[in-house]
Amino acid sequence: MSGPDLSPLPHGTRRGAALTLVFATVLATAAATGGLPRAEDRPDEAPAVRSAAASVDREDVARAAADAMADGKSGTEAAEQFVSRSGDRWSAVYDSKEYEEFENALDGEYTGVGLGARRTRDGGVEVSRVQPGGPADRAGIRPGDRLRTVDGQEVVRRPVTEVVGLLRGDVGSRVTVGLERDGRQRTADLVRARLTTQSVTVRRLDDAVVIKVDAFTKGTGARVREAVRGAPKGAGVLLDLRGNAGGLVAEAVTAASAFLDGGLVATYDVRGDQQALYAEAGGDTARPLVALVDGGTMSAAELLTGALKDRGRAVTVGSRTFGKGSVQMPSRLPDGSVAELTVGHYRTPAGHSVDGRGITPDLVAAESAEKRARTVLGGLKGAP
Repeated sequence: MSGPDLSPLPHGTRRGAALTLVFATVLATAAATGGLPRAEDRPDEAPAVRSAAASVDREDVARAAADAMADGKSGTEAAEQFVSRSGDRWSAVYDSKEYEEFENALDGEYTGVGLGARRTRDGGVEVSRVQPGGPADRAGIRPGDRLRTVDGQEVVRRPVTEVVGLLRGDVGSRVTVGLERDGRQRTADLVRARLTTQSVTVRRLDDAVVIKVDAFTKGTGARVREAVRGAPKGAGVLLDLRGNAGGLVAEAVTAASAFLDGGLVATYDVRGDQQALYAEAGGDTARPLVALVDGGTMSAAELLTGALKDRGRAVTVGSRTFGKGSVQMPSRLPDGSVAELTVGHYRTPAGHSVDGRGITPDLVAAESAEKRARTVLGGLKGAP
């Protein structure tokens, strides 16, 4: 998958490097506003995963932490071990500092060097994008540069999420990356910084607007609505959700409201209590719309995809989405750490479960997906 250097990692990798969004990332809304609880995704290389095992009881986790503390041991480590033994791959435990970083990520901030990475066909890793003004940009790193090493560790055939984790660290700390461009090798010494993500980018085509959404951080939904409202009259929209690992569900619902005139976006359950999410009225329902998805489209991005697909609002193009449809809720432990525990799952408007299945697009196009999507969009514009 591709994403900026704040992607969380699957179980079995260093927990501290795992934190953050996106980006891959979060299925969440602010509980204070009555939405879904916070949730966190941990993608791996597979395009879909099995459903989580039976959810972990938060009282049992808190008890394990308290018992460990009474014995002079780490409550955080005890809780983490308890959760790990449960078999629920989506639940996790974070210390207070890690969870603060997680919260910052939801606000659209992260600590890193400002570059994204993706897998090449020969098993290597290359730079997919560079954040303007960030450490990588100032060092002259460009999209397409091949990443060879991070702090002396070879990255060939490592999971991209692991490579991204190696790039993370504390503000002001240094990381050395080995690069190759046009057969020439070099190293770059980078200083990690606090960066603000650019969750939405817009570019114009001849007869359409491409809205690329990298993650659903705070304010993303409003930016999508602004982009739709600012599109030329009659222009189609290509909504690119590839590599979007999720974020705040409230933001995904707001984004759905840009294209729907009210109505159901998704249903979900929290410990058996059934709830529903609805779009606001007044969205643009006439503009031609194609949604681009792939195996890196996860969580809140899948929720949006399912709503647009089931409601007949968009033609979906690309490859099957990841399949992360479980909901996690935070629980504060006695030592101040936080357990993110699975409490339920969500479904699309037609009642389809996403967890472990993903969403198969209307038109499967693994290669040249954007080109196919533009062709479809042109056909929609010409339809009566």
